[in-house]
Amino acid sequence: MKLLLYGLNYAPELTGTGKYTAEMAEALAARGHEVHVVCAPPYYPAWRVAAGWSAWRYGREVRGGVTVRRAPLWVPSHPRGATRVAHLASFALTSILPMLAQWRWHPDVVIAIAPTLLCAPAALALAHATRARAWLHVQDFEVDAAFGLGLLVQPHAARVAHAFERAVLHRFDVVSSISPKMVERLLMLGVEPSRVLCLPNWVDVTTIRPLDRASVYRQTLGISDDEKVVLYAGNMGAKQGLEHLVSAAALLERRTDIRFVFCGDGLLREEVARQCAGLANCVLIGLQPAAQLNELLNVADVHVLPQRADAADLVMPSKLAGMMASGRAIVAMAREGTQLADTLAGRAVVVEPDDGPALARAIEAVADDAQMRARLGESARRYAMQAFSPDAVMERLEQRLYGALIDRTGPETETSARTFRPPR
Repeated sequence: MKLLLYGLNYAPELTGTGKYTAEMAEALAARGHEVHVVCAPPYYPAWRVAAGWSAWRYGREVRGGVTVRRAPLWVPSHPRGATRVAHLASFALTSILPMLAQWRWHPDVVIAIAPTLLCAPAALALAHATRARAWLHVQDFEVDAAFGLGLLVQPHAARVAHAFERAVLHRFDVVSSISPKMVERLLMLGVEPSRVLCLPNWVDVTTIRPLDRASVYRQTLGISDDEKVVLYAGNMGAKQGLEHLVSAAALLERRTDIRFVFCGDGLLREEVARQCAGLANCVLIGLQPAAQLNELLNVADVHVLPQRADAADLVMPSKLAGMMASGRAIVAMAREGTQLADTLAGRAVVVEPDDGPALARAIEAVADDAQMRARLGESARRYAMQAFSPDAVMERLEQRLYGALIDRTGPETETSARTFRPPR
């Protein structure tokens, strides 16, 4: 089957949507499909184009068996409101050219990745022109998130954005998202149940697994054997609520046996560094190589997942699967009744968002109880193995891809679709 993935973010980005889009593309290529990708040069989460890449030139490469075409984009140093919209629009416009180049290739399915919905019209147009099926995979509800986090505030803009969102969603043959609550949101927006699919983010539980020894990062970071490590690893942006974790670290500075490690990059990294500068119990490091991810996750005695209340259920944290697969205890911020709280029930200690003192108390309690840490870690690991297996998720994706292709023209296409199926 010929599959075109169209989205802003892609490898070698190490976090967020780009990581999962690349893994999806390469997994589908490994299953025997011909996969093309149209994306931007890597820039996230640092919000600057990575060294060795150009923000202003088109490019083409083959990565992991996938043909990748890069389109230019503008990356603002301070993406807020209008500048963020201009950033997304720049890619939506420049990517039209490589999308037009796919017309002769004639993909069977065009898969658009949201964010950004601004790319949806080009995806729909190409699918219509080539008689391909159109699929939208929603990693973030970017419209809700933009207004919930105060990035966009004008009521008129809200009405226009929500109208555009609804119009786009109704035109795709398949619309998928990464959690049951996000699928419920799609249904509330009027997407027909028959066109909706839950496709959670995954983690390779054979690569991310508990270690039977101390992580090499303990020595690298100068952490003694009697210290408990509280780890945050991921994007340092507005919706993460990192100010609450810094607040918790300040409240626990009296505990010389608890060390906070902040690992990542993003818009708020400099602010986090400034706030942590006066705290003796904090260490700040940049994004680490993908090959070292398991060592990094295993340095934690306690993983911590802060969150702002206004971001609840607008996104499902992509870092969660790796945290759970590592078999380490988790302390998270989540509102009762949200997908995150439901997922972590009995597998983590959960406190309300936006409550730094409650987060500090929970971290201290878990750090002081080795049996609790072991019990929570084992429970989280079991859940990850059941729910986040890449083979299970990819099998579900592939089956729906074949189903979408068969639905396109009926029995004739069904016969053709069967010939596409790679040998197992």
